[in-house]
Amino acid sequence: MDSTPYDAIVIGTGQGGGPLASALANAGMRTAVIERSDVGGSCINTGCTPTKTMVASARVAYLARRAADYGVRTGPVSVDLEIVRRRKRDMVKSFRSGSESRITGTEGLDLIRGEASFAGAHEVDVHTDGRAVQRLSGAKIFVNTGARAVTPNLPGLDQVPALDNASIMELDTVPEHLLVLGGGYIGLEFGQMFRRFGSAVTIVHRGNQLLAREDADVAEEVAKILSEDGITVLLQAEATEIAQENGGSVRLTVRTHTGESIVVGSHLLVAVGRTPDTQALNVAAAGIKLDSAGYIEVNDRLETSVPGVYALGDVKPGPAFTHISYDDFRILRSNLIEHGNASIRGRLVPYTVFIDPQLGRVGMNETEARAGGRKIKVAKMPMAWVARALEMDEARGFMKAIVDAETEQILGAAVLGIEGGELMSAIQVAMMARLPYPALKDGVFAHPTLAESLNNLFSNFQD
Repeated sequence: MDSTPYDAIVIGTGQGGGPLASALANAGMRTAVIERSDVGGSCINTGCTPTKTMVASARVAYLARRAADYGVRTGPVSVDLEIVRRRKRDMVKSFRSGSESRITGTEGLDLIRGEASFAGAHEVDVHTDGRAVQRLSGAKIFVNTGARAVTPNLPGLDQVPALDNASIMELDTVPEHLLVLGGGYIGLEFGQMFRRFGSAVTIVHRGNQLLAREDADVAEEVAKILSEDGITVLLQAEATEIAQENGGSVRLTVRTHTGESIVVGSHLLVAVGRTPDTQALNVAAAGIKLDSAGYIEVNDRLETSVPGVYALGDVKPGPAFTHISYDDFRILRSNLIEHGNASIRGRLVPYTVFIDPQLGRVGMNETEARAGGRKIKVAKMPMAWVARALEMDEARGFMKAIVDAETEQILGAAVLGIEGGELMSAIQVAMMARLPYPALKDGVFAHPTLAESLNNLFSNFQD
């Protein structure tokens, strides 16, 4: 098959791949970007944009039910999931069309629809309807194919209409009882969301705490908040079998330390993790190395084992966040277009879990800092000490910061509280500027704001 030559080929139009393709073309490289589905990647289509749009609807329902607490009289509250879904779809369509317009409006950039697979180290076939219809060659190739939901090896799962993070957002009626398999970020966000829409919710998690990467005290407080919202959380609970009962209900067999039990729900969400989306790429034809989990191995400049081939975003190891994918793009742009020397080494990784109140996280947690043998101090303060949180009647959670006892540098923070992601970002800015913690302890912040809580946080170190 004859190939069409390009200076650069980008596989995938996610939050790293799309901007990178435009940047390469604007730098004078003839560039092709290949997309098998919708432009924008998982963030715009099935991830951040739609989920946070629906989270906002769920919060309105929650506040409407609590209106009397604020002295506001309302009638009965109900949720029209068709309208919630329409709002979500409209938001996705707007974001997606904007991304596609930026690509198609870039001179020297070709958007090619189809499934990409390597035919050699620098050759890519584009498949449509299962057959190769076009071969491209490129001196530089960038893989941005992302990740997909894991399907666990659970007896009976293939016989049940299980939901994943994408299909659950297409429901048009509120489930009577949603079973959530998995206690990570995705499971918790959807669990609380649908509880607020009106579903009974049971979360089944095999670990001994929710959010396995967090400190135990953070995970325990999250579980407490979810319980207060009426969600049943089963920890150290392993699903062993699933079946569909007469009438369509889902029957989940769960094994715990006390024995087996049966949990019955109307719907099942499977949210046990993500896996790299490399199954169709035929990376062996290019000689690209994968790690033991199937991620594309890269060095700190995002170079794969094949010269001239790079990987960015969730398809490579490391934190799977949209802002990390976008930073991967900036690193490649710096090194390949701007003649810089950027690296992923040592970058801060902030993230927010969009439960409500939010969990904002950046840097080391206490467990990691102690495991590294650092001499640290831990500042911790309940949100009930924050005037603004009390005024807004959302004072659940706490703030926690890890500080190097010798240098006074902030090593990391967790903010579980109202607008926790925004408060975490304020701490992150201080970390980026390498401000010692007394700069925040003694800073003058407007009253009454959430930010002024940093004064008290960094005045409350644990013994």
